[in-house]
Amino acid sequence: MSLHVSDIVQAFEEWAPRWVAWERDNVGLQVGDQLQNVTKILVALDVTKQIVTEAITRKTELIISHHPLLFRPPSSITTSDAVGELILQLAEHKISLFSAHTNLDFTQGGVSFALAETLGLENIRFLSPLKNSLAKIAVFIPEDHVEHVMHAMTQAGAGIIGKYSSCAFGTKGTGSFCGSPSSNPFRGKRQSLEFVKETRLEMITPRAGVNGVIAAMKTVHPYEEIAYDIYNVENPNPNFGMGAFGTLLKPQALGTFLKFVKRTLGSGMLRFTGRTTNEVQNIAVCSGAGSDLLSDAIAAKADVFITADVRYHAFHAAAGNIALVDAGHWETEQIVLKPIADRIRSVARKANEPLTVWITKHITNPIQTM
Repeated sequence: MSLHVSDIVQAFEEWAPRWVAWERDNVGLQVGDQLQNVTKILVALDVTKQIVTEAITRKTELIISHHPLLFRPPSSITTSDAVGELILQLAEHKISLFSAHTNLDFTQGGVSFALAETLGLENIRFLSPLKNSLAKIAVFIPEDHVEHVMHAMTQAGAGIIGKYSSCAFGTKGTGSFCGSPSSNPFRGKRQSLEFVKETRLEMITPRAGVNGVIAAMKTVHPYEEIAYDIYNVENPNPNFGMGAFGTLLKPQALGTFLKFVKRTLGSGMLRFTGRTTNEVQNIAVCSGAGSDLLSDAIAAKADVFITADVRYHAFHAAAGNIALVDAGHWETEQIVLKPIADRIRSVARKANEPLTVWITKHITNPIQTM
């Protein structure tokens, strides 16, 4: 029995859930069948004609890409359109396509973390933790059922704070209720005012996961009518965010560090602002187009901010505040292909299923430099 496409999708949901992605992004399974068997996978940054041809040649059942092929809803799928032609080729050869884009940008171990690790940074953390993404659920439970309910909510994804899971807080008190003639109270009698020792259990959860956590809680809660509250909280989310921040083991001259960056990423050229003789050690990065995080990098007291697709005026804004480096979009993102392949291989090992994962050798970068 082999792995299915759905197993790969689930593995990515656990790593980089789709709810983290930008609202206008299109991530997840783009082409194919969730129940399709998978024994061979091709990993690529982009989905191009070269990549699809390689997948067909290698007889792979699944392509995993970072950039979605279907970024916007197509008005038609025909061979007269480049995207349509690729979709039809994938369908004809029964090759599924899964894309993890901004959700992989915003997760631990994702694209920016891979860039930070590639550049040898230590003590890596998010440059800008995700905001407005958390909720708190407070539910009132009879004291002898607290652990059971907490476990169900934890299994549904609640109670994760940074590197810790099963995070919860309980406050003991006394609850009261009076059931109607048609009620079926768990404790006490109908039409009788009852007082019960209860615990107010509070747990953090992603806002996108609230419904699932509530549903899990209700399946094990003993009460016929359950009292609970949901609050949106403004805390930054320590589990997801944009960009990454870390430090070099030893300070070095900016010029020396830039030569290392250029060589390590294979950049044809670097655009930058900053004095090459200045010493640098605190480094902020954001794979792809991340110049909107310039103010976050400055606030974090980074000496250097490495990203791509930097606009002219952003270099002006950086001058005198931070060394700003444009190392190329493809160059700052292609480093995530190996972490993707490694994670999928680990899924197969845990399932004890045969799986071959290739990282494409094709350079899909459309930009040339002189």
